[in-house]
Amino acid sequence: MPGRQTVQTPCKINLHLGIHSQLDERGYHRVDSVMAPVALFDTIVIEDAPALSVTHEPALCVPPQKTTVWKAACLLAEELGVEPAVSITVTARIPEKAGLGGSSADAGATLRALAERWGAEPLDPRVVAVARRVGADVAFFLDPAPSLHLGAGDVLTERFGELALPVALVMPEGEGVSAKAAYDEFDLEPTVPADYDAICEALRAGDAAAARGLLYNNLAPAAKRLQPGCAEVEAWMAEQPEALTAMVTGSGSCVFAVCQSLGDARALAERAAQKRGWWSFATLTVGEPQKVC
Repeated sequence: MPGRQTVQTPCKINLHLGIHSQLDERGYHRVDSVMAPVALFDTIVIEDAPALSVTHEPALCVPPQKTTVWKAACLLAEELGVEPAVSITVTARIPEKAGLGGSSADAGATLRALAERWGAEPLDPRVVAVARRVGADVAFFLDPAPSLHLGAGDVLTERFGELALPVALVMPEGEGVSAKAAYDEFDLEPTVPADYDAICEALRAGDAAAARGLLYNNLAPAAKRLQPGCAEVEAWMAEQPEALTAMVTGSGSCVFAVCQSLGDARALAERAAQKRGWWSFATLTVGEPQKVC
């Protein structure tokens, strides 16, 4: 294996997110999650080093030992019986506390690269088990493709084909929403989630138009209560001529709008930035993971 590896990891949006009030033995909520990777990327570089080190650019407000990347590297090294003698540098573009899965994406990509480095397949059951220990969404990023995950949102149940949806991502000003805060808020007013069968059927058939009409997220009300800017952004985006539909992703605070074309998504994102001062990005959902090199 080369001494240096570079891997890009996309973020994700939830096309369907159904949170149940039941908890598993780990204290995680039961989750029905249909996710699609989105072409907004963090970059992870891994090199040989005397001992494990993790650096984030821009720097995080927590020590490296508290990050998902550090935890992922240590747990996988222990599972595979190797020393984690590597330096890992994460260059982040995915916003934090956005519901886009940034820290999970970084951990999943790190596991994918280290598995190959240390002689295991990314979907080796040992690697998947480590991913599930690191966090609920991490397993998705071992092989990010449009897919249904059940369990706590960490058990791959079905993969779907190519899905190229033009999307505009927009975040309100102010503090984002942590996943823990959103789940705690959900528990104060839990709801029974809608079924995911219809959107899965549309994705199996490759019917993107039907799928975009079936978007669902019963965690969104909790995110909006914690960050009212989410509701403001979602309402504003839904009124824009380019938006076919708009919804909070994950635990927020990012809202995505599905558009007819990438040009429409760019126009919408540009207007959000220029007219409202919101962070925005226009891109596409993607169908295949980025290769490790």
